[in-house]
Formats: sequence, C-alpha cells, structure tokens
Amino acid sequence: MDLILKNANIPQGDRQVLTNILVKDGKIVGYTNDISFINANKVIDIDGKLVVPGCIDPHTHFMDPGFTHRETFATGSRSAAAGGLTTIIDMPCCSKPSVRDGESFNKKIAPIRGQAYIDYCFWGGMTGEDAREGWIDNIYPQIDQGVVAFKVYMTPSVPTFPKVSDAEMLEIFTKVAKTGLPIGVHAENYDICTFYSKKLEKEGRMDGPAWAEARSSLAEKVAIELILSFAEATDARVHVVHMSTKEGVELVKAAKKRGVKVTAETCPHYLVLNAKDAMTERGAYAKIAPPLRGKEDNESHWQALADGTIDFVGTDHAPYEIATEKDYPGATIWNTFPGIPGVETMVPILVSEGLNKGRLSLSRFVEVTSRNAAIHYGIYPKKGSMEIGADADFTVIDLNKEYTIDEQKTESMAKYNPLHGMKLKGKPVQTIVRGNIVFEEGKGITGEAGYGEYVPRQSIQRLERTLKYEKYNEVKVVSKETVKQ
Repeated sequence: MDLILKNANIPQGDRQVLTNILVKDGKIVGYTNDISFINANKVIDIDGKLVVPGCIDPHTHFMDPGFTHRETFATGSRSAAAGGLTTIIDMPCCSKPSVRDGESFNKKIAPIRGQAYIDYCFWGGMTGEDAREGWIDNIYPQIDQGVVAFKVYMTPSVPTFPKVSDAEMLEIFTKVAKTGLPIGVHAENYDICTFYSKKLEKEGRMDGPAWAEARSSLAEKVAIELILSFAEATDARVHVVHMSTKEGVELVKAAKKRGVKVTAETCPHYLVLNAKDAMTERGAYAKIAPPLRGKEDNESHWQALADGTIDFVGTDHAPYEIATEKDYPGATIWNTFPGIPGVETMVPILVSEGLNKGRLSLSRFVEVTSRNAAIHYGIYPKKGSMEIGADADFTVIDLNKEYTIDEQKTESMAKYNPLHGMKLKGKPVQTIVRGNIVFEEGKGITGEAGYGEYVPRQSIQRLERTLKYEKYNEVKVVSKETVKQ
C-alpha cells in the first residue's frame, strides 16, 4: 500500500465502525481489521477519530483570475483545505473573463492549474445577454469541458455577468433542460431589492439590519415561486443556491412533493447567524446577498437539512478586500460589497452545531457535506464516497476538539468573518486528497500548490427526492423518486 489510515472510525449509516483504510495510487482499495500482513509506504494512526468522505463545497467564488486582490485560487484552496474540504466547485462569474463559453473557460482554468491545493470543478455560466443575443449554444463547449451545472442571476453580479430578465431565464431553462444538467439560480427579485434599498437609503437608514430589511424575505419568496413555475413548464432541473428563508423551505418542500425537479442548498451563516444581531455588531462585515435572516429561519433550515428539503450545504465563499471594498472612507451599508469568506468554517459549523448537537445524524452529515453534492453535480462516486475505487479523499474530524473561530488566523486573504469569536466543539484535523495529506492540525498546510486537479463532470446523475418526517419517533418516507442514469 501507499498509505494505511490506521484505527479510523468510519460511518456505517449512523454508526461509527473502527477499521483500517488501505490506499493505493490515490484510490481506496480496501478495508481490513488486521494490517500486520500488509506493507505500506506510510501509516497514519487516526487514533479513533471520525473519518468521513472528503467534504465538498459546491459553491465558491475564488475570484481568480481577475479579482486577485480579494482572493487567489491558491489562498482560497489553502483555506478550504484548512477547513476540511477536499473538493470545491467554483462559480463562473467572479473572474475575468466570466465563464460563458469555451474560450472563457480555457482562460479561467489556465492560471489556476498551478495554484490549487485541493481538487476542483467548475460551474458554467449563462446570462441575460446570452439569451438576448442568441448565444445560448455557448452551453455546449462548456459542457464538453466538463462543467457540472449552469448559473444564472436574477440580480446583478459583476458587470461581465449580467442578470437575467424573466423571459431570458425562461429561454435559458428551456435550452439547458434538454441537457439534463442542473441550473443554479440566485433567487432574489431584482425590482424589490432595488426599490427598497434606494427607499431606505433615502430615508437615512444606515444601520446594518437595513440591508436585510430592504432585501426582504418576500424578495426571495417570489423569486423561488417564479423559478419553480419555469421548472415545471420546461422540465428543467432547478437548484436554489444559498437559500435563506423559511418561506423558501416551504416552497421547495411543496414542489418536491408534487414532482418538480428542484434541489436546494443553504449556507452555514443562514444556520447560525441572524441579521439583527450580526449586522448590528459587524455591519458590512456581515453583509451578504441574500442577507442574513431571523432566528426562526435558522431553525427552519436546520430542520430542512435533516428532513431532506435542503439537499446539501455550500458556503458562497466570496471575500472582499477590507481597505477598498468593506471598510473605507465613505463606506456605508449600501455601497460596500456583499460577501464573506466561508470555506474554512463550513465543516466546523456543521460538526459542532449539527452533528454534535444532534441536529444532524451521522448519515445525514455525510450526505449534506459530501455525498449529495457529488451525486447532484455528477462527480460521484469518484468524489463524495468511501467505496472501493473512489478517490482517497478524507476529512478527519476530532469530535471533541474545542476551539474559537479567529478571523485573523485563516488562510484566506480576507481577514474578516461574521462568525469570529464563535466557540465550537468538533473540528477537522486532517485533510487528505487522493491519499496525500494537504492539511494537518498543528502543522498547517502540508500540501503543495498545483497538486489539486481539475475534476470534470463524470456523468449526469440525480438525487433521490426523499422527504422525511418524524412522528411518534418513527421516520416515514413521504415522497421518493429514484432516477437511474
């Protein structure tokens, strides 16, 4: 063997089972209770810690190339590795050029190849301009390059990635539906957000929570209602990215029950932060879009993660430069940039506040941190799996380690985080990508730039549509669909 992970507790459903994991040529090749007869180049004693499939962040903005004053692919992937992530899926918009065709895809990936510390996939992109100008066939060279999904914005992103109008989004849905790939939508109503932002600013509201008030829950609700209607009309696979509201949860749950091809993700900040407290205390440092919501939304999202309404978690990692974009002379809650770092704190939040507090079972923790995203984006079982033959990607977790989030002690270039000061129990202590340790607690980043590989889409897959509810301590399946590819 190249590597043996000795005394590893691995998930078997909701149980932990002690075993030894065998790795050869970057792949999982077996499990055994007795390693006395096996030669290995390296043996790591895990000492009974939990070892799960390498965790995946399906929603990052690493800003490279083009916005490297905010983050580079090197610093972003280092931060991800330190947070227990073995694969990220980067968005098409926050780079120059934005990914919207085959040529722009090549221009994005070229400078990244020598920087990545962990493996990565890419989203493809479609914009309102592509629909208006008849450029929608640009999806095909992106598909050939292995993108895992397509992203559209109902509100503006960077200037090179225009938002879609309603009709333009419908046109894109119609085209992409035929490919079988998912379409991720930033679901906020542009007119509501714009009108009320200008109104509250004109009224003199400069407090942090005013940002959340202007971009109200209703703005997300009506946006999700529209994309669900379009999904039903076109049979497109729609994915609600960074869903933030309890109203969104209710809409997605009802749509799944009636057979709509809809999936959803949420972010760690929508699970543990609320606008009133966090934005009052941190202002622009807690400014994101969609904004933070209320405590009732937090609880709704935990329940939705547990019952299957929300399929997995992503970070929407989108850091900005403090001196020029977050805290500068003349900065207000209205003119600063919306975005926060997240890749280094996603897994710790889900371990501490989810798994350790009983909000997530062990099996569900594995699903929402790796398995489900891998299936949804067509990279399973290469990623998100501990099956024999899968990539030897592992996140090693010390369930008892207590620590406090410190925004200054992160690998990201952005030294701010609205989770700063939060006390957690449970932390990733080793990150292993294809059999190589890229991060180790106490040693820091141990991998090398350029080790991370591009992972193109392996196949088109769909998640089972399963919702569960608990009644009298029994778990019952109320809706289930399996699509075989």
